[in-house]
Amino acid sequence: MNFKNSIIILSVSLLASCKPNHVAIEVSNTSNVVHEKTTVEIIWADIASKLPSIDPSKLSVIDAKTGNELTHQIIYHGSQTPQALIFQVTLAANESANLLVKEIAPKHEPVYKTFGRYVPERLDDFAWENDRVAFRMSGPALAGTSPTSNGVDIWMKKTEKLIVDQFYDDELNNNKPYYVDHGEGLDCYRLGSTLGAGGISPFVNDSLWIGKNWITQKVLDNGPLRVAFMLTYNNLTVGNETYSKEIVISLDAGSQFNKGVVSFDGAFNDIMVAAAIRHPEIFGTFAGTTDYRENLNAGYIALSETATSSVNAVPAGRTYVATVIPDGKMTEFRYQQGHLLSIAPYKKGEKFTYYFGGGWNQWGFPTDEAWFNYVAGFAEKLKNPLKVTVK
Repeated sequence: MNFKNSIIILSVSLLASCKPNHVAIEVSNTSNVVHEKTTVEIIWADIASKLPSIDPSKLSVIDAKTGNELTHQIIYHGSQTPQALIFQVTLAANESANLLVKEIAPKHEPVYKTFGRYVPERLDDFAWENDRVAFRMSGPALAGTSPTSNGVDIWMKKTEKLIVDQFYDDELNNNKPYYVDHGEGLDCYRLGSTLGAGGISPFVNDSLWIGKNWITQKVLDNGPLRVAFMLTYNNLTVGNETYSKEIVISLDAGSQFNKGVVSFDGAFNDIMVAAAIRHPEIFGTFAGTTDYRENLNAGYIALSETATSSVNAVPAGRTYVATVIPDGKMTEFRYQQGHLLSIAPYKKGEKFTYYFGGGWNQWGFPTDEAWFNYVAGFAEKLKNPLKVTVK
């Protein structure tokens, strides 16, 4: 063998052996707010640029200090190629954590804490959940048989189990209605033709314009840490005009709040929109048993109310709902048309972000004040996000 060539071969081998097999990530909480089970999201291009040949199925996220493996999820946003990497951390005030993204298959199967699906067997519901709470929104098949809206229905849970499939199966096949608590929660929320637990609609000509049920649905991501989907509407009547709407909703493990990213289209330029919570008195019931908090600067409205099962009127404790509009965009609070309204400006073509969710006094929130404090803390964390550095 030529000595010169052997040196070249040796040099190439040494370079190959020095190829990096991980990416270092620092996550810092620079605020005085505790971040518990907060999702960290990293653009996939930032990973792929440092590990260009990485196989998304053979990736692990490791705590550099403890060596423990963290549950992670590759986000696709409905595409065929990775768009982001997510995992969750808990950080005290002014605390940092160092993680390693490694080219190695995970040792453990993830525990799925989020789930969502189209439910054609129940009149085109779209239902979704995490380990804390569940929701659904009505589709086209229900439009001719029941009050309609683009509002949000909420199911109360008191288990970390994923219960959507079970609840539907019990309701439709086992004579166990989900309006009754069989030990894991129930549907005790009355939606009707309202925006329910955080729906969003145009607020034009001093009126809230509640639309009809969604027209199309598409699942974008489905666990273990995040469920995300898109709903479209082409039936929002606003005065003499018809608007269309697209909303992408995502729910992360451990959170009481969904993230909604919504856009409207129609014959307008700038309008106002309202994220809404229906007030139970719109049905002429529960007078005197509600309480709420609103904070214009923090951008939130939170409501507590007495809950009652619709089967035999069985008391079901206290239910809680809230909306948060971040970044100081909320300009006005109103109680109007049976709703608590968070009103904000909207520009045509904008992707408008807000948050909506809820909870129950039988699962994590023993008092109304515990719920109001959670909402205030959630809004504060939105103002103080974690700092993420890919090294």
